[in-house]
Amino acid sequence: MIRDITIGQYYPAQSILHRLDPRVKLVGTLLYLISLFLFNSIPGYLVATIFLVSIIRMSKVPFSYIMKGMKPIIMLLMITVFFNLFLTRGGETLFHAWIFTITEEGLRTAVFMAIRLIYLIAGSSLMTFTTTPNALTDGIESLLHPLNRIHVPVHEVAMMMSIALRFIPILLEETDKIMKAQIARGADLESGNIIQRVKSMIPILVPLFVSAFRRANDLAMAMEARCYRGGEGRTKMKPLRYKSRDRMAYIVMVVYVVAVVVIGRYVPFHIWIF
Repeated sequence: MIRDITIGQYYPAQSILHRLDPRVKLVGTLLYLISLFLFNSIPGYLVATIFLVSIIRMSKVPFSYIMKGMKPIIMLLMITVFFNLFLTRGGETLFHAWIFTITEEGLRTAVFMAIRLIYLIAGSSLMTFTTTPNALTDGIESLLHPLNRIHVPVHEVAMMMSIALRFIPILLEETDKIMKAQIARGADLESGNIIQRVKSMIPILVPLFVSAFRRANDLAMAMEARCYRGGEGRTKMKPLRYKSRDRMAYIVMVVYVVAVVVIGRYVPFHIWIF
């Protein structure tokens, strides 16, 4: 399961998505995530599906690699579907047993919420798959640069986000090593009830926290030894500049948002409860 977590990892490839300006990918991801909550119909999800599949093909990131990153959210997905399915009331009752009741509105909400969550994770993961941490830091800093006028430490915020993204795969690898070491010493991490499994995680969490603090201290000392004093007066070796493909990407995103809202809200479509 630990090896299946791909959040924050960069997938090197030669694609047009990899060559786009990081600011375009940040704004495009934000618009995509917002667009998923602007409609609630089958035609809207068809448009979103076509757009997402097209972007994945353009990124040249294997579809299996993206699906592998979905495994850690299966439990969250199941809990979300369960709560929406049994706690949402409205429409005709489809199933009733004891305290469990499934209605048309509950089933429709559960299906749409599951699709929305899967699309949200897949779409947002493409940004980290196609953008290096350094480029992501530069993009965030450039987009938030106007906040410097109200004395917001934009460079420091972007640096913290970049360091956090860098630490995710490192800590996952460290966790995998610790788990294997504990299993080799006879630790049982998979059997027993929930309480016993939680207790068995203590020998993993303690050395993991110790390793995380040690790495953070080493990083702080390395930055201090290199005279890092924040972003004031610093220049970029490769300053960000928009190109024609970046402007075209903005146009495509705007067209997609308009299309998905118009089609998702105003195109008549009816299949059973949908």
